[in-house]
Amino acid sequence: MRYKLSMTLPGGCGPAGSDDAALAFAAGQGDARAFEKLVEKYQSRIYRFAFGMVKDRDDAWDIAQETFLRAHVALPGFRGRSAFSTWLYRIAANLSLDGRRRRQREEALRNARDAEVEAAMGPLSAALAGPQKQALRRELLDKLEDALESLPPIHRAILLLREVDGLSYEDLATVLEIPKGTVMSRLFNARLRFQRKLRAYLAVDGEIVKKTF
Repeated sequence: MRYKLSMTLPGGCGPAGSDDAALAFAAGQGDARAFEKLVEKYQSRIYRFAFGMVKDRDDAWDIAQETFLRAHVALPGFRGRSAFSTWLYRIAANLSLDGRRRRQREEALRNARDAEVEAAMGPLSAALAGPQKQALRRELLDKLEDALESLPPIHRAILLLREVDGLSYEDLATVLEIPKGTVMSRLFNARLRFQRKLRAYLAVDGEIVKKTF
């Protein structure tokens, strides 16, 4: 059974309600409407998290779709040891990390092929075909995006889950399958890396501004 995700993304979704467990149990027993309610409730949050990880709209929708498909298959075995939302995020996090690794491998292969083509074209042609080297000034939001994008996947995931989706330390530990102490240290390191990256980007931008004006 395939559930179509709505392309309408609300600005935000409320916290998981107390009826999640009942809906999950009913869906696990074959209640299609109960599962549709869970999809409607969490689809935008799962999409937003996936997009934050893979930075591709189509890939993010594929991950969201696959998350709910896997959840539908696994729901008969869901025992409620963690909140349904936490369990769902764990599926999405694993799929997002897998998707990111796959994209990195594909990009590396493409780059290798492009390098071979450029080398065959000769030094002059290769230089002309290469990417622009000139640094471009960016707006602050672009700097924030660049800083986040530059983080390792594990740090990027925990920042998105904590700062954007508001997961508690306990939920972070469950979703990422790490001890709570590791959550705290990883989140600290993620924030520190993010701040350093952002400062570096803004410093570079500042130098461009000084040279320009």
